[in-house]
Amino acid sequence: MVDQLSLDIYQGEFFALLGPSGCGKTTLLRLIAGLERPNAGRVLLDGVDLTPEPPYRRPVNLMFQNYALFPHLNVEANVGFGLKQEGLAKREIGRRVADMLALVKLEGYGARKPHELSGGQRQRVALARSLVKRPRVHLLDEPMAALDKKLRGETQFELMELQRQVGLTFVIVTHDQSEAMTLAHRIGVMDRGRLMQVAPPADVYERPDSRWVADFIGDVNLLEGRLGDDRVSIEGTAAGRLRVAAEAVAPAGAMVWVAVRPERVRISRQPPLPGLDNCVAATVVDIGYFGDKSVYKLRIRDGSLLKAAINRGADGDGAVGVGEQVWLTWPPEAARVLTR
Repeated sequence: MVDQLSLDIYQGEFFALLGPSGCGKTTLLRLIAGLERPNAGRVLLDGVDLTPEPPYRRPVNLMFQNYALFPHLNVEANVGFGLKQEGLAKREIGRRVADMLALVKLEGYGARKPHELSGGQRQRVALARSLVKRPRVHLLDEPMAALDKKLRGETQFELMELQRQVGLTFVIVTHDQSEAMTLAHRIGVMDRGRLMQVAPPADVYERPDSRWVADFIGDVNLLEGRLGDDRVSIEGTAAGRLRVAAEAVAPAGAMVWVAVRPERVRISRQPPLPGLDNCVAATVVDIGYFGDKSVYKLRIRDGSLLKAAINRGADGDGAVGVGEQVWLTWPPEAARVLTR
């Protein structure tokens, strides 16, 4: 379901729709493609209303999650199928198919059947088939869901380069946060049919505009308190009195939440200097090792748990262990006040 949603996507943009399962992102993609009809509102492309147009008359193309390749046709026939349906000359079809196979780095694979290809190669065939008709907008529904983690990472950068080369508008649906952060110029974060925030990846991560977005995107520490008279101090949190760098847009005394990403939290065995902002004693209760970093789970004085993510290079042999008493600190500019 999509509920009272309004969204502008720019020409030549790589835009990602991100959200949990059932949030409406695929429905929105199908509305753009014409596979669903809205009960109200319009779908506009350069000011032209596409809402009454059937899918085959819209200058958009949708690449499905399962690729939907014809198993009995070879690669060349799969890629050129749409052009053949449009009645293009055989020579023109051959030229455009060859150009597209070269673009997706599948030269020499034209005679193969889909079952003779790897998962990544089948995905490229599906991309080529979608792009060969030169759509104005290219829609992708979880296009890398069937690929293993390593291949997904490699394919993401290939997809970014392909989008730059063809210069089309790409709209991708994904529930993978790292995928959206890697690929997109902007991300639309959705929940229960509504857009919660639309912004570049760095803004969504560093400057979420609600607790829901902050909690959904990556790990975050959220501390509730009351905004002080100066609009930069927060009183009565589980970690005591906190301070932020930017003045909050809320009345003094309002209930607010301070969001701090784990990688911005510092751990020290040494007590901090008196009067240091954003400082709390904690006990290490668990440590997760992830190769490039370690994530510490820490309990503070009221029993609440906080997380800190420490780069292994900065960790070294002096890393703290489970059960140790430590001090947690973070700079005021690392904290963001959320009012909703």
